[in-house]
Amino acid sequence: MDKPLSQSPVKALESAINLAQNTDSNEQAHATFNEVLETVRANDPQTAAMLQMLWREYVTTQRSATFWQELCQVEKHLSERITESHVQLRQNYLRLMQEQ
Repeated sequence: MDKPLSQSPVKALESAINLAQNTDSNEQAHATFNEVLETVRANDPQTAAMLQMLWREYVTTQRSATFWQELCQVEKHLSERITESHVQLRQNYLRLMQEQ
């Protein structure tokens, strides 16, 4: 009978991790994690403290990954626009050279 109870916090933590991957559900992820944390804290406060530290690091890592992904997308779009501008300038230059 212990097994379903011990799996419940694990599933709840898995759910919190999945929620934390989406910035729109960040509050819900923290609420789910806090429920897990309280369950663990009741059984082992030291493990709860370590779990909380790991959660903070995970959330920070997720934010950082999201930031860098967005930055890469911006950089990609800028690069595409620069390439388009370069091609346009080159075509304009060639047209001017032909006219002379």
